[in-house]
Order: sequence, then structure tokens, then C-alpha cells
Amino acid sequence: MMDSEHPPTPPTSAGTRRRDLLRGAMAAGLGAGAGLTAGVLASSAASREDGDDGDGARAVSAPGGTDPRRAAAVEAAGEHQAGIARPGTPQPHGMLVVLDLADVPAPGAADEAYRVGLRELCAALGRSIASLTSDDQAETSGLLDGPGDLTVTVGLGPRVVAALDPELPGAQALPAFAGDDALPADRTGGDLLIAVYGSDPNDVHQAARWLTGTVPGTSIRWSQRGFRAPGTGTVARNPLGFHDGVIVPHGDDELAEHVWIPDGPLAGGTVCVVRRLRLDTTAFAAESLEHQQAVIGRYRHDGSPLSGGGPSDEADLLAKTPDGQYVTPARSHVRAAHPSFTGSHLMLRRGYAFDDGATGGVADAGLLFICFQRDLRTFAQTQFRLDETDALSEYVTATGSGTFLILPGFDGARPLGATLP
Repeated sequence: MMDSEHPPTPPTSAGTRRRDLLRGAMAAGLGAGAGLTAGVLASSAASREDGDDGDGARAVSAPGGTDPRRAAAVEAAGEHQAGIARPGTPQPHGMLVVLDLADVPAPGAADEAYRVGLRELCAALGRSIASLTSDDQAETSGLLDGPGDLTVTVGLGPRVVAALDPELPGAQALPAFAGDDALPADRTGGDLLIAVYGSDPNDVHQAARWLTGTVPGTSIRWSQRGFRAPGTGTVARNPLGFHDGVIVPHGDDELAEHVWIPDGPLAGGTVCVVRRLRLDTTAFAAESLEHQQAVIGRYRHDGSPLSGGGPSDEADLLAKTPDGQYVTPARSHVRAAHPSFTGSHLMLRRGYAFDDGATGGVADAGLLFICFQRDLRTFAQTQFRLDETDALSEYVTATGSGTFLILPGFDGARPLGATLP
């Protein structure tokens, strides 16, 4: 469940956009409601970390320097894992693999042997990632042209984290949201997340398969391949045709405030939520353009808010028509998902579309929603708000769900998982 016993410390950075949004909402008497969501907004790019070339990448050639078309490499080592805020523009292809571990102890019951074994498993996986992304394993892993811009992100599920300490960030499972009683068990939860992203879909698939094979004592629970439309930063059109992701943290200061766990043994990590959302694109496309835009709260052609401004501007929730109606409709996704309502932190969203074809005439396609935040409450408060008031919910069905503690970064001196208590 949510970490209600340990609510997040209110952000203290002066002048952040979230605080400005809160002031505006309070002055207008908008009440309490939702932060960012599993949804469909349009956004500016997330920040880049120090030492990259402007997109979290370092320009290197493929082996032998023979193929300049290969995407620039992304450094795996660092304070934070790759695939979260670097590169700043998510790669066009991704694959999530969720595995189960054998014999996970009850909450708080992990003995020293289990803790040592878990740290060793994570460290070995980190070494595999370092080799995979530095050309060392090009032949054995199947990446014959080098890793390109491949990144790998590793997380632990709530069952594993709670076995170490139920009070740790990431130890709480997601609460049940509207419609979650129909979630398939084989696409819910999981103990170990391996998320692979890159520009070459074949490399992504091959790397995920190779890495999964290097982790002993696991079984695959579920997996999902995804793809993104072209974009800059976190801005890209989603399967409904609208730009995805407006209000995300920008720059190192806001990432530190909203995304990274600030202290304790897991400082530098983050909490990831994954929701596999089947979208009824046929029904949505059958609606008039005016209705679609009212559902979203933004114009389809460029993502600008109905209340005015440019594509990267935030909606003015106070703007009204001459007859007193809100310009941004009361049940629009923009209003339902707005961070001024919950008082929670912002989420960094890096979602992917998926399309698994059709079964029995029913299309299985939609959005693989992926977000990062410093505590689970941020997402949970937002989703509860969406369940109550979001008009977009009519076109969305959750078909997979999970949350994972994304471990802090690693390097040659600090193995992946070294700070696990």
C-alpha cells in the first residue's frame, strides 16, 4: 500500500514550478486533487546529468569506427542508473522484462545469507551491463555492431525490498485502483525489473534476452516491448495522437527534489511505476476533434493548452469562458492530472507505446506508462484522482501493473546494489 505512515517531506526548493502551481490553485480555491499521471500530456525535456553531450550520450563509434549511423553510446556508470534521466530524449525502442526470484523471505525476515546473495546478484548484473554497453560482450551477447545507445535499468520489486526492511522506499506494493480487480496475475507485480532501451529494436531484444540469461534462480513473469514516436526530450505523440508529457522535472535541482531518493542507503535511486494501459483508439478516434481535445485539455495539432499559450506551456486552470465555464473542461485529463491538487511531487515520465496485435477481434495495443518519483505516494495520489474524475478513463483499461525500487547508480568502485542494507 501507500507509504501513508511516512509521507514525503514537502519540497523546499524556492521558486519551483510545483510550488507556483500550488499557489495559483489555492488562490482560485481549486481544492485538492492530482499530480501528474498515466496520461496524455505534452512536455519539455527532462534534465541531463553532468558530463554528457547534451543528451546523456557520449559520441563514440561502433567497433572499428566503420558505421557512423550507430547512435552515440550512453554511459552506464554514474550516480544514477542510465535509462531514467539520461539520455534526455528516450530511445525509440524499449523492452521491459519482469522476473520472479525464488524463496523471497517474509517482510523483515531476510537473514545475512539472503542479503549477501541479493547484493551479489545485483553486482553481477551490474558487471554484465557494464560489459554489454562497452563492447566487451559484442560477440557473446549478439550485439555484433556494438551497443550503440543501449541502456539498461534495474529495479527490485516490493516483495524483495520489504524482506530487507518494510520501511525502505520501494517496499510498498501499489494499492488497488479502479478496475485493477481484473488485472491478470501474470502481468502484475514481480521481483526484478530489467528495462532495456535503444535505437535498434533487434539490439534491445537481444540484450534483454542475454541479460536475463545471466541472472540465476529467476523465472520470467512477464515482458513487454514498446516503441516511441520521434520527439525531443520527453515530448512524443502517444497512440491517441496527442503529445505526451507536459509537467516533468527539469534540471538537476528539480530531479533531486522530485525524482531521486534523497537520503539513506538508497539515496540516488528512485521508485518506478509501470502500468500497461490498453487504449481504445478506435472509440477515441470516432469522437469529434472538439470532443477529443476537451477530453485531453490540449489541442491535438501542436499540444498547446486550450487555455492558450504554446505547446510547452502549462494549462491555465483558472481561465473561464464568458458564460463562466472553465476553458479547460472540469473532467479533462489536464485538469484531473494537474499537480496542484495532490500536493505531491512531480513525476518523470518516459512512456512507450505497444501493439501486440489482436486476439478474438480485440486489439491489444496502447501505452506502456513508465514514471519515476522519489516515493510511491506521488503516483498513487494521482491515480486515485484520475479514477474519480478523468474523462480519459473511458478509453483506458489497465492490463498490467507493477512498482520497483530502481537501485542507485554504480561504477567500478561501487557495484550495483552495494548500498542495499
